Amino acid sequence: MSGGTQRILVVDDEVALAGVIASYLRREGFEVVLAHDGPSAIETAREADPVLVVLDLMLPGFDGVEVCRRLRTFSDAYVLMLTARGDELDKVVGLSVGADDYVVKPFGPRELVARIKAMLRRPRSASTPSGESEEPVRRFGPLELDPVARTVTVDGKPIDLTRTEFDVLKALSARPRAALGRRQIIEAAWGPGWFGDEHVVDVHIRALRHKLGDDAGAPRFIRTVRGVGYGMVAG
Repeated sequence: MSGGTQRILVVDDEVALAGVIASYLRREGFEVVLAHDGPSAIETAREADPVLVVLDLMLPGFDGVEVCRRLRTFSDAYVLMLTARGDELDKVVGLSVGADDYVVKPFGPRELVARIKAMLRRPRSASTPSGESEEPVRRFGPLELDPVARTVTVDGKPIDLTRTEFDVLKALSARPRAALGRRQIIEAAWGPGWFGDEHVVDVHIRALRHKLGDDAGAPRFIRTVRGVGYGMVAG
């Protein structure tokens, strides 16, 4: 990317909408490439190496969930999913395969650009703060989280978490006795500059519970604190 310009891939089969999004992003100084179906999205992502992908859920060829799954095999680009439906299952599935956030259609282009800018302020890959190399593995019964290696196991078996799922679990496990509100979790996992629907936390918690084999009704690892948010179950 010449001159330090950040490249964004916009994937939407609504050509007119993709063009509007691209126009707004270019005005803000981003380089934009477009794709309008699943296969071309993967091909373009490989060639263009974007820092962020705006990805529609419903696509011809194969859908946005499959695009995200394949993208995660070769790219750590941020993925902002677009969905025309408010179906919670769509959000859970999309986030569980590596999307970082979602926006429900219809949305304002200015809002989308602001969300993208906030997302790009978050470090693209995990950094290791000074002194973290001494931080021990965190244990909660059969669950172990290594903050340095960024690994999670349950009963000794590795659990494949997305970057954001790991960051949410890390935030909860850093203060195991505390009940953290959504905003506290967002500031720890996404950064203080993030804005949008705070219920994105609930979607990631649901995906985490599924992967960890946890049950919201009888939790082993993540407890719901009614009226507050979430916390860890004491190990």
